Amino acid sequence: MNQSAFQLSVVPPSLWFAFLIGVVVLLAIDLSLFGRGAHKVSRKAALLESGLWVTVALAFNAWFASQYGSELGLQFLTGYLVEKSLSVDNLFVILLVFGSFRVPEKYQHRVLFFGVLGALVMRAFFIILGAQLLHLFHWILYVFGGILVVTALKFLRETDEKIDVKENWSLRILRRLIPTTNAFDGQKFFVIENGVRKATPLFLTLVVIEMTDLIFAVDSIPAVFAVTQDAFVAFASNILAILGLRALYFVLADWVGKLKFLKPGLAAILGFIGVKMLLMDVFQIPSWVSLLVIFSILTTAALSSWYVAREVKLPE
Repeated sequence: MNQSAFQLSVVPPSLWFAFLIGVVVLLAIDLSLFGRGAHKVSRKAALLESGLWVTVALAFNAWFASQYGSELGLQFLTGYLVEKSLSVDNLFVILLVFGSFRVPEKYQHRVLFFGVLGALVMRAFFIILGAQLLHLFHWILYVFGGILVVTALKFLRETDEKIDVKENWSLRILRRLIPTTNAFDGQKFFVIENGVRKATPLFLTLVVIEMTDLIFAVDSIPAVFAVTQDAFVAFASNILAILGLRALYFVLADWVGKLKFLKPGLAAILGFIGVKMLLMDVFQIPSWVSLLVIFSILTTAALSSWYVAREVKLPE
């Protein structure tokens, strides 16, 4: 690969470094304000934190658009919106994982914090790799587009209830490599039992969540490159969307399962941007049209889910 990620974007290297430093600072503030000790995160605190993350993302988006143009600004906002919508579906899987391992609510925020850290590293790696591949091999566009269309069809057929986290392949491998225990010991990921270091259910939960995010990255990374081919826009919009994932979980945990039309909505979004990518060399769909379509689909899915949940009592 003969070009760095810096050269695959219009922004200078200094902005990459400044953005990364800003992310580290924000994570430190988040940990100090919302992550102290084992405690159940209240809905009010989660709503406040989630609102702060969204505000930070939109403020950065506005500044970025003013500095680098409305076109890149629209691409940034669209990429952020796509990743946020996919994150909501990821939250439902996380809810199932916590339930399967019976993780107490007061320990969940610790798992989510480190889960978000792992997701940031993985997404950064895959986005930079994806940008390099697109630069070197134009036909990768069609591979990404095909992945999104297939994923959209899969979303229409499958439901999250089929997931059996206890049979996760990563857990089977992990249990062969290191001893595990079925007992929680506060917020510890590892404990010493009879002189043997063992992984607690909290660590097993973290591993499953990280592997789940790895699978979700297969959807989100091609999706963001259907929106933009600027490496920094893809990277920054994805990272800012993920940063608020932990707070969003505690905001939506009680009723994310009632979003009946979430899967069809995501299928429509992924199908649209997949087709957009496949047609990119034939017809360029303007960024503002993509943003309008995605926003309309999300709004329709959310309002339809709310209406059905209000009219019909859905099973918990």
